[in-house]
Amino acid sequence: MGKQSAARTKMLASAAKKAAAERRAEKMARTQPQTTNAPESDKYEALDTQWREIGLAASARHALIDDGLFSVSDLRKTSLAALKELDGIGPNAIRVLVAEMKKSDLSFRK
Repeated sequence: MGKQSAARTKMLASAAKKAAAERRAEKMARTQPQTTNAPESDKYEALDTQWREIGLAASARHALIDDGLFSVSDLRKTSLAALKELDGIGPNAIRVLVAEMKKSDLSFRK
């Protein structure tokens, strides 16, 4: 048999690389479980209606619900400093929550 042409060698190398990439993709798909946020979002959707009404971002709503705070009146249980420590609560969320507390004539725990 004679020597392969450069074009044929290039084509075979390209096909081998493509097959290897496909095998890696299949292996990754098998080893990493497929996750969907549907059950997670359903969990929060049922509990965050009051937080949605006052205009809080999703990360802030989730942080409040995870901490067991489901309404503005529940904020009396916690201090402002503890609220600022929650992951997902930023300056805008603090501003909105403080304004809602004032509207409801409530105060944070000292």
